[in-house]
Amino acid sequence: MARYTGPKSKIARKFREPIFGPDKALEKKNYPPGQHGNTKKKGKKSEYAIQLMEKQKAKYTYGILEKQFARTFDKAARAHGITGEVLLQLIECRLDNVVYRLGIAPSRRAARQLVSHAHINVNGSTVNIPSYSLKPGDVVGVREKSQSLEAITESLSGAVNKYSWLDFDKSTFSGNFISVPERSQIPENIKEQLIVELYSK
Repeated sequence: MARYTGPKSKIARKFREPIFGPDKALEKKNYPPGQHGNTKKKGKKSEYAIQLMEKQKAKYTYGILEKQFARTFDKAARAHGITGEVLLQLIECRLDNVVYRLGIAPSRRAARQLVSHAHINVNGSTVNIPSYSLKPGDVVGVREKSQSLEAITESLSGAVNKYSWLDFDKSTFSGNFISVPERSQIPENIKEQLIVELYSK
């Protein structure tokens, strides 16, 4: 199965949330896609359906496929701490997510592409694995030859350092992964406990 490359608005409308960022289509049509999306009659969803929907939302939000998501959950389940929170923390530590959070790329999809095309360094060495897990103290930077790329300069021109666990220096095109974020610092509207319940069945 390939990564989803279809209409973003369709997925955002499915979850009724702008999971890929501001979406005019979602604002105009805040109901599920399809010929029955705007009908008033809505069947009650089962507990399983609600849990599955939450997992799908997390996967689409972070751009992770099923097998990789399941492996990350297994790792979270074996770790110390609250499984759901650890799951989100592990995902937040992914290199593609941090590149997006630092403002080097305007979306996680674009961040994944930059990493895959070897435009990103970690501690001075090129890393082209989007799922690479960062540790506190790691320095993420743009490769010198890539610093003039229009996609990167445009994204950084409007970037604001919004996350306390990250620090970015525009003059050096590099950012510091200060610490693993607490759950309260992760802005995504994901009910991780529902995902834990789904995998616990």
